[in-house]
Amino acid sequence: MSQNGAHPDPPLRLGGMALKNGLLVHGPTSWAAAARAPEGTIRVASGPKPTFPGPASSMPVLRGPLRLAEGFAFIPIARRNLPIARLPFEDLRVLAAALVATAASAAIRNGKAPIAVREALAAGIGLMPALVALRGSELAAYHGVEHKSIGGYERGVDAAEVAKEHERCGSHLVAPMLAFSLAGQLIVERLVAEPGRLARGIAAIGGISAAVELFVWSERNPDHPLARACRRPGTEIQRVFATREPTSEQMEVGTAAMDEILRVEGVRA
Repeated sequence: MSQNGAHPDPPLRLGGMALKNGLLVHGPTSWAAAARAPEGTIRVASGPKPTFPGPASSMPVLRGPLRLAEGFAFIPIARRNLPIARLPFEDLRVLAAALVATAASAAIRNGKAPIAVREALAAGIGLMPALVALRGSELAAYHGVEHKSIGGYERGVDAAEVAKEHERCGSHLVAPMLAFSLAGQLIVERLVAEPGRLARGIAAIGGISAAVELFVWSERNPDHPLARACRRPGTEIQRVFATREPTSEQMEVGTAAMDEILRVEGVRA
């Protein structure tokens, strides 16, 4: 069925990723992508989504990183099957910003400032590539397409009526990841005399896991004060610079991606 009509069954849990010229959506078993070609046509591709089954996928400490890994594993597959699609980081400016951010973060973390200051500065610099990618491009608009298209499907209403902010956006992971990463590094500093890469790596994985667990808990308990507080920074990130209202032509691309993911997932009209 199209995203703009009501659906009789519970909606699929869908995730998405904005492209520079389109939308990539994934469901329980498949992915689908639609992109606007230079000549103006909309091209679509889809396929099965790789998963990482096994005992680790249900373990509280490991399932968070595995969920994130699953969310990225199909991206190169989609890019290969839809060559006209342009990923957010397919830009020399973004790649340059990523290299500068990586070098600067490493230098800051090896500095002599207090650990809290180092981690806060490194985290802020780590946002530089995303800011560069969103500035002066259609990416923010297609991020809005992603949220409106999935939100419209989930609510059974016209996607144009839905807000451009979404409660499951990855931006809601930013603040928890920063907080848990800082907490983990502080704990390592206290417990290990001279913490090396292994200890700091374990702390980083623990921070990611804790952030994902809080993200999932917040989704299941949306009215809890803690859940609302955790989502507030992400909502503001989306509202201020991560999304913008898309055009009707951009929404057409979102419709094509949504129709394709529902088709390959076997959702009846």
